[in-house]
Amino acid sequence: MPESLATAVVIADTNVLINFIHIGQLSLLSALPAVRIGLPLEVLDELTDADQRRLIEEEIIGKNIDLIHIVDVDALALFGDLRDVMGRGEAACLALATVKGYYLASDEKRRFRRKAIELIGEDRLLRTEDLMMNAIRHGCITVRQADEFKSILAQNRYVMSFDSFSEWYLDKTL
Repeated sequence: MPESLATAVVIADTNVLINFIHIGQLSLLSALPAVRIGLPLEVLDELTDADQRRLIEEEIIGKNIDLIHIVDVDALALFGDLRDVMGRGEAACLALATVKGYYLASDEKRRFRRKAIELIGEDRLLRTEDLMMNAIRHGCITVRQADEFKSILAQNRYVMSFDSFSEWYLDKTL
């Protein structure tokens, strides 16, 4: 994510939110400078775990995450089209990111990732590790903490393709 953004809206998919819940750092998303996290109602509806849903709802009530209803006609039309090839949450996220010019935070792979790159480009598609790297760059967490979070996520079946954020930090420029 470019560091020169004023305030970027990042639409978060369920999997990214759950990853931040797993590491006990949901509040880190609202601590990122120049970033506002948006959550389509369809993503909130996908949260079937009562504890996870409660944590997200607390962030919404605390105004740390914005709950977004799709009302734009173009976004609704795209949402309808995307529903034929993906879930409601993913379709809502991608429709909003496409029509509104938002960033999209999702760890989905394969078909979803290809469609997202086609519609919004790779530069606006973020993964959990991109958000964590942004947190490192802005002093919200250290590389050591990020590596600890990476380890916890690996235990929860989200494996990143690098050994340490210190290596990735050197290789990845946003």
